[in-house]
Amino acid sequence: MPVTVETLESALLVGNPLGDSTTRRVPVYLPAEAAAHPERRYPLLIALAGFTGTGESFLNYDFYQPNLPQLLDAMIASGEMPPAVVVMVDAMTALGGNQYLDSSAVGPWSSHILHEVIPWAEARFPVLRGRDHRGVFGKSSGGYGALMMGLEHSDHFAGVASHAGDCYFEYCYGGDLPHAVDTLRAAGGLARWLATWRGHDRLAGSVFAAVNIVAMSAFYSPDPTAPCGFELPFSLETGEARPEVLARWKRRDPVELVTTHAAALRSLRCLFFDCGDRDEYHLHHGARILHFRCEAASVPHVYQRFDDGHRSIGYRYRASLPLLTRALL
Repeated sequence: MPVTVETLESALLVGNPLGDSTTRRVPVYLPAEAAAHPERRYPLLIALAGFTGTGESFLNYDFYQPNLPQLLDAMIASGEMPPAVVVMVDAMTALGGNQYLDSSAVGPWSSHILHEVIPWAEARFPVLRGRDHRGVFGKSSGGYGALMMGLEHSDHFAGVASHAGDCYFEYCYGGDLPHAVDTLRAAGGLARWLATWRGHDRLAGSVFAAVNIVAMSAFYSPDPTAPCGFELPFSLETGEARPEVLARWKRRDPVELVTTHAAALRSLRCLFFDCGDRDEYHLHHGARILHFRCEAASVPHVYQRFDDGHRSIGYRYRASLPLLTRALL
């Protein structure tokens, strides 16, 4: 399992609004053969972790399932997947995770990946250079980030793989909104909640709902003039939804961007997305809608369903990464 945890110093993250560290710990996977064949070059895959995760989360030990490097080793050794270099981005923030977008409330995270991580990886590791040999993948928030990279930054990536990526926001976030209202109101408001939420021993359901909605607000509806730097999609006083804020969220929903960004998606060498039919966040509906909208826009893609929920689905990389890597050779 040839993995090293590298240190990347970010200039773009200096002075970010949350005070997050500019020193990033980035695990990098190299194919086992790389040491014996230093002349060889490989596709570059950028791995994006799900919410509450980061690059080192891909290394976590699991008794039952292999972690990502172990799975890569097995697929490459068996011939399922061509060798690739995989960079696991460290994008943890004080809000508990990342949606991999530039936000005035969080920081320039998309720019960090495009203009710091990629050049750093291409200069340091044995990779094939250029957009046509780069792919991005992840699950949950990482899958969302991968989709958005394909939609908005296809000049940097030729392949995308999204597993249970955030789609169709009405369904995937709708259930958390009333719980977030209750939790923030009970804490005495957003500012007080932000100052105290990390004091819990664990992320109980109601706390996680607030964490999720607050973080999504910081990415989808940032506002430098708002008291905490972003707008919530509801009124804390009345509990009513704020349509004007939800409209801003909708503009960051992949299913809403397919039509206007169809040319970017058509330029990809690989677009893969899937979701389990029992996804607890109802993301299987979003994936299905995304599939039909891609079909309507004549966007080539691979869409798969499977019998599972949202968690512990790292084994699904076995379905996507061989396709993604072959498309980037």
